[in-house]
Amino acid sequence: MYSRLWEAPPMRYIIIGAGAVGGAIGGRLAQSGREVVLVARGAHLAALRAGGLRLTVPEGELTHRLPAVDGPDTVGELRADDVLILAVKTQDTEAALAAWGPAPVAGGGTAAERLPLLCAQNGVEGQRLALRRFRHVYGVCVWLPATHVEPGVVSAAGTPLTGMLHLGRCPYGTDDTLRRIAADLERAHFEAPVVPDVARWQYAKLLGNLANAIEAVSGPLESEQARALYERVRAEGEAVLAAAGIAYASPEEQKEARGDKITLVPLPGAQRGGGSSWQSLARGTGTIEADHLNGEIVLLGRLHGVPTPLNELLQRLADTAARERRAAGSLPVTELVRLADEVDQGSSR
Repeated sequence: MYSRLWEAPPMRYIIIGAGAVGGAIGGRLAQSGREVVLVARGAHLAALRAGGLRLTVPEGELTHRLPAVDGPDTVGELRADDVLILAVKTQDTEAALAAWGPAPVAGGGTAAERLPLLCAQNGVEGQRLALRRFRHVYGVCVWLPATHVEPGVVSAAGTPLTGMLHLGRCPYGTDDTLRRIAADLERAHFEAPVVPDVARWQYAKLLGNLANAIEAVSGPLESEQARALYERVRAEGEAVLAAAGIAYASPEEQKEARGDKITLVPLPGAQRGGGSSWQSLARGTGTIEADHLNGEIVLLGRLHGVPTPLNELLQRLADTAARERRAAGSLPVTELVRLADEVDQGSSR
């Protein structure tokens, strides 16, 4: 499908935020022969420089010794064939855009003016922020089960594909740049459909990500109580999207797209305790993405007159847990459900 595109000169991928998602994408691209630069900070950056990226996947542990930097100044002048993949949490987006946007590109101009920027993030706010600075912004709907809780180490348990990454221009459309990137990703253990309506897939993913805060504060959704609470939280999200006139891919459409392409398998020494928000608490980062997941539903609810008490509660609890560096899953699910019932009843009076 993409054979003719391989005649173009290869692109270099700069992964801004080489954590779970960024590390898995960067490691797999490097494994397939693409040129990759990893951007990280703190202990993770030090570990990447000292021992390389240790990426554990179903076929074993792969070590990729790749250039690892803390920002554009360390990379030097960017190249015209560079692709920026923004994989930081949304709360870190503005700082990353401010750092990379003005970076000079060989031949003139800046990254914000000339280079493609792919927002491989949960939610939809990251690309909105990016469009304020960058001309060529692309959305990515990320279905990539990956874990990063130890410096220098990322695991991705999906097989036969590592993940599925729907790609599209922001706000709408496709182009040849995306098709070239998709070709690279599809040679690197991903499926990368290029779609004109990527936001529709991202809003569908957002509804699923409303469970992230439940998982972060009370652990994986293993009990009937936790799953029932998520359905109530999701119902608020669906009501808000309906009021806002925002379309999203149905669960049936998502299931058909994924099929059995991404099956999780146990990885030795790489247990998956939870998703991205759970991992933020597990690493004690002090921040969490709830403001841009549950908070996105709260924002839309306020704009369109739809009550969202459960999402407000989860946003507040997740933010507090991150700020106070509480352990992931430390609030008993019975207590969380009690609080949810309380706010639900209060809002209906």
